[in-house]
Amino acid sequence: MAAGGLALGVFAATVLTGTAPAPQEDTAQAAPSFALASYQVTVQPAEPQEVLDARAALTTAETALAEAATVTNDIAASGVDIGEPAPTVDTAALESAAQRLTDAQALPIPLLPHVTDEVTLHAATVDTRVDQLRGSLDGALARKAEAEAAEKARVEAEAAAAAAAEEAAAAQPAAAPSAALPAAPLPAGGGSGDNSPAGAQATARGMLGGFGWGDDQFGCLVSLWQKESGWNYQAQNRSSGAYGIPQALPGSKMASAGADWATNAGTQVAWGLGYISGRYGSPCGAWSHSQSVGWY
Repeated sequence: MAAGGLALGVFAATVLTGTAPAPQEDTAQAAPSFALASYQVTVQPAEPQEVLDARAALTTAETALAEAATVTNDIAASGVDIGEPAPTVDTAALESAAQRLTDAQALPIPLLPHVTDEVTLHAATVDTRVDQLRGSLDGALARKAEAEAAEKARVEAEAAAAAAAEEAAAAQPAAAPSAALPAAPLPAGGGSGDNSPAGAQATARGMLGGFGWGDDQFGCLVSLWQKESGWNYQAQNRSSGAYGIPQALPGSKMASAGADWATNAGTQVAWGLGYISGRYGSPCGAWSHSQSVGWY
């Protein structure tokens, strides 16, 4: 009984003071020892590497399929021609392999690596095709942006030139005759009366002498207005608003050559020849300028 009391006293002293008193020698019986209770911790076994690889392959497959759908939708939404008749991604093999891998995860582990490798291979093929289409789309969009920028610059240059011409004309004395127009306006239906491109060209050829030009200027004039309007008296530039065979900007400028400027090819030709005479001296001078900067 004395030994038990001693042992309890030692345990109590340890709990209360944090230190154990010096042991007292007891030759009769050694004090019993005490140990902390043990706790059992359940450790989950690590998943086999084959299972981890299979899950990673399925994640890769999902990403590849999503990218394929995205690039296809982006191409359709862009409305540009990327240079391929069928800009699609064939994902059938990848989808089939991914489904087999999903089903195989319930089978013995040794069966997983082969199907995992198959999914990885097909995902890489889809990724390569997606990258190819993305590159083609980016290139097509860049070319479209360049073309739009060039057209915008051309329209702005034409507008600036027209504004400069108007300012120069406004600066001239009011009584001064306009060197850019024939001596007298054409009557309604002037020229040959034929508004077709061939008729307009015939009218223009007949007017060359009135401006002091010979037939050597006719080829330049044909080329110039073929480029501008195709000799179509109803041609209109949707961007700038330029109108008619000479592409006057605005078209109402041609009213100085006749009230029927919007419907009479002869009136448009007369105004256009006057404009060329006053600004460039001759049709070949205007054509040379157009070839150099893209407008006249």
